[in-house]
Amino acid sequence: MIETLLQSVPFQIMLTGALVGMASSLVGTFLVLRGNSMLSDAIGHSIVLGIVVVWLLTHQQSGPFQIAGAALTGILTVFLTELLVTTRRVKKDAAIGLVFPMLFAIGVLLLNVYARDVHIDTHTVLLGEIGFVWLDTVDVLGWSVPIALLSMGGMTVLNALFIGLFYKELKLATFDPDLAKALGYAPGLMFYALLFLTSGTAVAAFDAVGAILFVAFVIVPPSAAYLITDRLSWMFLYGGLIAIGSSISGYYLASWWDVSIGGMMALMTGAFLLVAFLLSPRYGVIARLIRQRGQHRSNETRTLAVHLYNHEDSARRDEENVTAALREHLLWDRGKARRVLLECLDRDIVRREGDILTLTEKGRGLAREILAPHGG
Repeated sequence: MIETLLQSVPFQIMLTGALVGMASSLVGTFLVLRGNSMLSDAIGHSIVLGIVVVWLLTHQQSGPFQIAGAALTGILTVFLTELLVTTRRVKKDAAIGLVFPMLFAIGVLLLNVYARDVHIDTHTVLLGEIGFVWLDTVDVLGWSVPIALLSMGGMTVLNALFIGLFYKELKLATFDPDLAKALGYAPGLMFYALLFLTSGTAVAAFDAVGAILFVAFVIVPPSAAYLITDRLSWMFLYGGLIAIGSSISGYYLASWWDVSIGGMMALMTGAFLLVAFLLSPRYGVIARLIRQRGQHRSNETRTLAVHLYNHEDSARRDEENVTAALREHLLWDRGKARRVLLECLDRDIVRREGDILTLTEKGRGLAREILAPHGG
């Protein structure tokens, strides 16, 4: 069964995409929470410089040296960005926009001057081709396994181990860096370690899926998960599930429509984000509209209770506490007055005594509760 799956090209492609998504989502969760998610885009472009420099020094196009070189370039990107921000001459987004195009441009120039005949090009780095991962394999225990599958599996495990080992420190450094620093947790060091892993994930992913899909996986699944839950542990779970779902659905839709597999996977992360944006139980648009509607109806009920309470002992009670007065004094149309009145009758807030509307004890208590802060 396992051998059959490993030899299945669709399974290899989807599993590679899922592993890229999970590895990226793990580190991306903290970047999203810190408001630094666009650093992944900067890192995804600037690693070209690290890849080219490592090739010039070692003539290796892949392996741990490439990962380390690209990771260090990512750290350099962030260091230069922070350095510009500390001058207070530019804001952080502008600093990112200055640094990563510069490093990317240097990488492209070196690539075109010194490595024209080497199979490293900007198209590969940015776009990749996940549909061809099954062509580049290595023999593992007699099974032919895609190299991208092994590298991304390794990065997924490494990222998960790092987060598992330093979960408390990362959580505290993300939500309260001042407290983390006071407790000796070195939040700055944690952040740079996280960026080192982000850069390593980027270079491990670029040959298979390209930097663009990597950036999509870093940002979108954690963002969608953030809309669904407020618990950090659940964000990791939802982010991973969204990454897996995007990979599977993206592959099948791309095959059906005969379009780019990586592009469709990226598009599906956006589809999941849209679903979360609309249907999230707490932050979703629909849930918010339902809460607003419920609050609006509650305010109408409270308004009726206060109106009846203010006039129940007055000489004008027989004129004010009738349905017709609601339309006249509260400016409600016939339909609205009927709807609010029926709801109050159902909730045992109001009862009828002929044409007169009177408050029940429950309704009178509600009115007193509303008026109490105002001296009513």
